Amino acid sequence: MKLDPVAVTIFVTLFGLVTILGFVAAGWRRGDLDQLHEWGLGGRRFGTWISWFLLGGDLYTAYTFVAVPALLFGAGATGFFAMPYTILIWPLMFAVFPRLWSVCHKHGYVTAADFVRARFGSRSLSLAIAVTGIIATMPYIALQLIGIEVVIAALGLNMAFHVGGVVIDLPLLAAFAILAAYTYNSGLRAPAMIAVVKDLLIYGTVIAVIIIVPAKLGGFGAIFAAAGKTSLLAAPPSGSLGSYSAYTSLALGSALALLLYPHSITGILSASSRDVIRRNAIVMPAYSLALGIIALMGFMALAAGVKAMPQYAEGFKAFGPNFAVPALLLHMFPSWLVGVAFAAIGIGALVPAAIMSIASANLFTRDIYREFLRPNCSAREESHVAKLMSLLVKAGGLVFILLTPQTYAITLQLLGGVWISQTLPAVMLGIFFSRLRPGALLLGWGAGMVSGTAMVAEANFKSAIYTLHIFGTAVPCYAAIAALALNLAIAVGLSVILNAMADAPSRDVTAEEDYA
Repeated sequence: MKLDPVAVTIFVTLFGLVTILGFVAAGWRRGDLDQLHEWGLGGRRFGTWISWFLLGGDLYTAYTFVAVPALLFGAGATGFFAMPYTILIWPLMFAVFPRLWSVCHKHGYVTAADFVRARFGSRSLSLAIAVTGIIATMPYIALQLIGIEVVIAALGLNMAFHVGGVVIDLPLLAAFAILAAYTYNSGLRAPAMIAVVKDLLIYGTVIAVIIIVPAKLGGFGAIFAAAGKTSLLAAPPSGSLGSYSAYTSLALGSALALLLYPHSITGILSASSRDVIRRNAIVMPAYSLALGIIALMGFMALAAGVKAMPQYAEGFKAFGPNFAVPALLLHMFPSWLVGVAFAAIGIGALVPAAIMSIASANLFTRDIYREFLRPNCSAREESHVAKLMSLLVKAGGLVFILLTPQTYAITLQLLGGVWISQTLPAVMLGIFFSRLRPGALLLGWGAGMVSGTAMVAEANFKSAIYTLHIFGTAVPCYAAIAALALNLAIAVGLSVILNAMADAPSRDVTAEEDYA
């Protein structure tokens, strides 16, 4: 791509601003960063507005700006599954997660695995939850780095070198180093502060898109007309539920998975009270409105015909549909606005990547290192190990995208969703029910992990949709839902049988009043 000095200057300036904020954040709401709850949860002191920006920055990521429009651009209306799923999560958050916050605040738990170990008295089950959280987060971090990689290439900044046949972009490596440095230094305070800038840039870009792009393309009617009938959900053939069941299961499965991710739990547990969580569940749908406009950018790119323009051929060759939004913005916006919009995408990837690496580091340090390797480690050592682990997790995400190129970046997020969904019985059901047996939960988790991974592997990890055959009807289904159904059947069914045979001694160290 041709380098645009104005866009590059604005992009680099805004990146520099958030880098400074990331380091300055260490002294914001000052706490002892040698304590894991201070470094990894911001001291649990974030109020309604900071939590709103943090959760928004946490849950609305490069997935929003790159992957969802790319799916609409390349595969049509299936990509709109992101709309109902982001609406479904907020009632779930309102009803379930204040209880988790209360018990974790009462006992000083930092992760979901901490809670599971206390609730069911099982170190093995807690370890399974921790390991699942870490591996499910890796592809999600990779998705954020893909977002940064795409805008860097669109700006013409892709200067690469080769290591053992692997191509590495120097600017991507620089962005990775910046992210790693301020996360290590400031912990969760850094993405919390940067999230404010990120959201202002994103909302500004969305407003500009609403005004400028339809005006140049002849209105939204022309945009939908250009998308054509091929972009709609096809009517299912006889004997199959077709794209209808795929769409529905993607929405439901993604909704059930999102709040189980370690970075979501971290954002929730960093709140100063359970009321903060409920208020945010009420006002968060404002982000879903922005997501709807962003998703439409995939159809806007189709209407603009950017894929056929020779100046963007190199970008589409390298990144496929993931290049649709950058190409649209380059074609429609003046240079200075391109710089702002690309900074919004880049920073919108940095914020969640930072939170994800912190959340994974919390899991490793508290539930693997301290629980199994160094039970008597000091608080300072625990915090130091978490900081080092946050670097390794980000490096893992970088390796993930270098070694496993994807046509649709959204496949990375869907793969993580298959895995993290298998923690639902222990975490989400565990918030309400203590009589689930840890052995049954562990067996269900194992069955869900193996079956879900096998379904995605059968499609060579290029799709997370698997076709089930139920009473002679073909039912294309998100692998996470199919695997979770097996998991629940084993975990709940076996618990009922075991409880009917004999009462097990209670290992629950929490009390009902802890959840109120």
